[in-house]
Order: sequence, then C-alpha cells, then structure tokens
Amino acid sequence: MFGEHRYSVRTEWTGDRGTGTSGYRDYDRAVTIEIDGKPALLASSDKPFRGDPSRWNPEDLLLAALSECHLLSYLHACVTAGVVVVGYTDQASGVMREDGRGGGAFQEVVLRPQVVVADESMVDAATAAHAQAHAWCFIANSVNFPVRHEPTIAVA
Repeated sequence: MFGEHRYSVRTEWTGDRGTGTSGYRDYDRAVTIEIDGKPALLASSDKPFRGDPSRWNPEDLLLAALSECHLLSYLHACVTAGVVVVGYTDQASGVMREDGRGGGAFQEVVLRPQVVVADESMVDAATAAHAQAHAWCFIANSVNFPVRHEPTIAVA
C-alpha cells in the first residue's frame, strides 16, 4: 500500500526578552513546539549555542526520532519473522561536527539496541531483523549520514 502522509507542527519562539534579536546575547532560545492533541514540547538550542540545557534541542529530537523509528520498525520486523520481543532499550548517540562557517552536520548516529527475546531459538532472527528495520525506517531513509546499529540480543 502506497500513500502520502502529511505532518504539521507549530513552532513558536518564546524567548523575546523585550528587545527582540537586537544582539546575539540579547534573546533567549526558548521555543514551544505543539501538535494538536499532544502535550507541548519545550525546546531550545543546545547549551554551546546559548540554549537551555533543560529543554529538548533539535539535535536531541533528531537522535530520538532515529532511535524511536528503528525501535518501531524493529518490532514490526520481529513480528513478521516470528520473534517475540519482551524488552527493548536503546542507548543511541550521534556526532555532529561544526563546519567553522556557522553551520554543521551530523557525521553519524549509532543505535545500540538491547533486545530481550522470549526464546533462544529466536536470537538469529532477532539479530537479522535489525537490517529489515533499518530498511523500513522512514527517518533513517531521510538522512544523509550513516545510521549504524550495534545490537545485543539476550534471552528472557
């Protein structure tokens, strides 16, 4: 089944300290991200860019999107392969490099899923399901840097 899916989000800058963007240090990087029917997400830039480290930043959100997309795709791949997953955690990390001209880009993301399956006989298929999950992950297919996987599989 093919389809086109559309998404929308409202992003509002809430960091005007009374003088707008009159200077680089004169405004807060506070942002509120909203989608109808969902809790508001408080965001900012990362701390090195004068942001609030207690809020989500775009780099956090990209890493979270890659991790969650792989998780959801992986669970689907396991169902189709007859693998019963009873636990899944990921310790994802990414490297972003500044280019010295005010920009930069992610160089790579590494997902480290720790999967627990119901039976020893499922370990090989559970390991193989990561490749299928990667192929199905909409977010991983949308980025221009490597998304690597270093999974571990345990038996309940």
